Amino acid sequence: MYCQRLAVPLTRALVARATLQAESALATRCLHTTVARKDIDSAAKYIGAGAATVGVAGSGAGIGNVFGALVIGYARNPGLKQQLFSYAILGFALSEAMGLFCLTMGFMILFAL
Repeated sequence: MYCQRLAVPLTRALVARATLQAESALATRCLHTTVARKDIDSAAKYIGAGAATVGVAGSGAGIGNVFGALVIGYARNPGLKQQLFSYAILGFALSEAMGLFCLTMGFMILFAL
């Protein structure tokens, strides 16, 4: 009598576990994407990463502008050499930071998504 009382909940638990595993297996099968979908996703990643890294070229142009303006400013007024150089270093740092942000976003798009 006691064996029957223990056996019934045990069999119910085993049956419930088996149906739960079958349902979870079915749910995981539905989440898989097709090969064409993966190709489209990877192509979108590469396009997005390329578009994000275009800003690195802008950073190079900005650095060239900053130091070109430094040379012109120094040629016009050699007495302001120290002040002009500190402004040029600040401009270089800001321009380089924007280029690094663009590069970081490109890497995040490629490897984090």
